[in-house]
Amino acid sequence: MTMTQRFFLKTEILFGDGLYDRLEVFRGRRIGIVTDGFMVRSGMVGRLQGKLPPCELAVFAEVVPEPPVDGIAKGARVLAEFRPDAVVALGGGSVIDAAKAMLATLREMGGPDIVLVAVPTTSGTGSEVTCYAVISEPERGIKHPLRSPEMVPDLALLDPDLVASVPPAVTADTGMDVITHALEAYVATGATDFSDAFAEKALSLAFAKLPAAYADGGDRAARAALHNASCMAGMAFNAAGLGLNHGLAHAIGGRFHLPHGRINAMLLPLVVDYNAGTQDGFGPGLPAAERYAEIARRVGLEASTARGGAKALARAIARMNDRFGIPATLRAAGTDMDDYARAQDQLVEAALADACTASNPRTPTAGEVAGLIRAVGG
Repeated sequence: MTMTQRFFLKTEILFGDGLYDRLEVFRGRRIGIVTDGFMVRSGMVGRLQGKLPPCELAVFAEVVPEPPVDGIAKGARVLAEFRPDAVVALGGGSVIDAAKAMLATLREMGGPDIVLVAVPTTSGTGSEVTCYAVISEPERGIKHPLRSPEMVPDLALLDPDLVASVPPAVTADTGMDVITHALEAYVATGATDFSDAFAEKALSLAFAKLPAAYADGGDRAARAALHNASCMAGMAFNAAGLGLNHGLAHAIGGRFHLPHGRINAMLLPLVVDYNAGTQDGFGPGLPAAERYAEIARRVGLEASTARGGAKALARAIARMNDRFGIPATLRAAGTDMDDYARAQDQLVEAALADACTASNPRTPTAGEVAGLIRAVGG
């Protein structure tokens, strides 16, 4: 007898022409914008303001990458004083995560329900539809993945024009994050037919359109497809969970401050091989190998056997990384390898304790995690 499973979509998602018309319901209300300094300097905040109906407005533009706990507390205080009816998070994953954590803090303080509108400006995190937020304690080198159904945004506006000017390197990092999210969701222990549908479509779009968006940022069709893929990958992992790839990325990225999508991409070929068991002798591979082979077939790779398909997928991901200039190892990325060696025990402990690791299809031992950490080190 199987347990009752649940698939729930809270966020209203708007895309295509006229998507900002939905904000007309906030005419005459109080709207807080949570963003970062770059969004202000680049004119993105001004562009958004021009699309808002007449309203009372406050802007908190102090979000930084890997938002720290004290920054969340400061933003929450600003919002508490302003008392908005809605908060619009304009930015990448760090901004949206920060806005989620700020509103969660307000709720813990007994604050009112506030509508959260997410407007992503990168195609990668899927944070606009998930119950997750990652905040950091930089002084301790720790990232905390938070999870609460109350953090899921109410409304997501997917505007591909906001990502047209994203540089190629950031397009690559965030695009590989899409692939990591969808692939981990597809093999996660919580995967279902419903999460699979979003993961499969996200992977098909990302494998097909990420190279085009990387080569030509002005390719609006490729940008729109990748933006949609990011959102769908978010819906997939929000339901199914993630895995060891993210557990390792949180541990390594928190300590060495690497872009999240880049460290995910560097780890992904290694974790695919590990989960599939394709590096262990010449057997048929572990159960996850067939799941990887299904994706390999979907994206046009040779996958006549589960083992062969999983290996083909790992190699294809490594080739994409190379094409995008993503280094294969931390040594190649310029990491201080002496510091990395000293940190390995802590990294192992952090990866095993990370909430994402719990839904990995293969339960890792400390020794296996240490081996992956050494492998990505180079």
